[in-house]
Amino acid sequence: MINSPFVRKPASVQSVMLQVLLALLPGIAAYVWFFGAGILVQLAIATAAALAGEAAMLAIRGRPGALFLTDLSAVVTAWLIALTFPPIAPWWLTVTATLLAIIVVKQLYGGLGQNPFNPAMAAFCLMIVAYPALMSQWPAAGQLDFPTQLELIFGGVRQVDAITGATSLDSLRTALRSAADPDSQLYNLRAAQLMDGAAFGTLGGLGSEWIAFGYLLGGLWLVQRRIITWHIPAAFLGGLVAVSGLMWAIRPEAFASPLFHLASGGAMLGAFFILTDPVSGATTARGKLLFAGGAAVLTFVIRAFGAYPDGVAFATLLMNICVPLIDMKTQAAVFGHKKD
Repeated sequence: MINSPFVRKPASVQSVMLQVLLALLPGIAAYVWFFGAGILVQLAIATAAALAGEAAMLAIRGRPGALFLTDLSAVVTAWLIALTFPPIAPWWLTVTATLLAIIVVKQLYGGLGQNPFNPAMAAFCLMIVAYPALMSQWPAAGQLDFPTQLELIFGGVRQVDAITGATSLDSLRTALRSAADPDSQLYNLRAAQLMDGAAFGTLGGLGSEWIAFGYLLGGLWLVQRRIITWHIPAAFLGGLVAVSGLMWAIRPEAFASPLFHLASGGAMLGAFFILTDPVSGATTARGKLLFAGGAAVLTFVIRAFGAYPDGVAFATLLMNICVPLIDMKTQAAVFGHKKD
């Protein structure tokens, strides 16, 4: 028997954020292997912009710069922005998004711990609405060498047809909608039979399925380290499998399989690294399940019926709005008092 008090060593913000960055490395390694080292340049650009924006706002607000610049929270935001943007996005787009995330979404709301919305996802949504063409230029795996990627990032001429290909979510969406049209020759084909283009791998997008696997490994490590709890990843991935599996079972010619949804787009990154943001996400155990389950349903609805191929960012922001209500309704009763 171990007697009370039970004291746990407090984890600093810096140590938590460092472990999150380390958990992202397997996915980043797969990213570099399949799509080239351009993503490393984007990570460096976003990191520099985040630290510069954070330093400027801390100076304006009269806060201690060294303390907050070294907690690595701005770096985590920068990395999530870079990893959700196309690896050949122009440098100014990455810088603009990062500064918006740090200055507007984080610092203007009071800094670390005060922002109601996920900064990285708010920046992503703003950029995809403002610059949809640039945010849709994704190269195929192995398509561009590193010098070409550098040229495109830093202002090279963009011959769109030559440098980009549709992502797996885009490709399958187009194929499935064609197959659902009775006048189309693809009408009687199943979703799995449509996944034979250059954008597809075994389960999801070519290359991106391995990136998703890297995020899964890193995310499970975070759960094992108790940096995050199991509630949000399990509810999001389970909810996405449930709703996509139901629709796939009803109309396989018009909806993708659950495995495709898990292995494509930002599902794994969202489940372990985005929705688990302790500031903008739900805080109670039941609240986390509701929060992530709602995000899963919204992600599928946007993917299947919306104007954008992936819905993780928009689903995150929509559920961020619901967090105060979710937390209020799922708080446990105070000991000795009845719950209202």
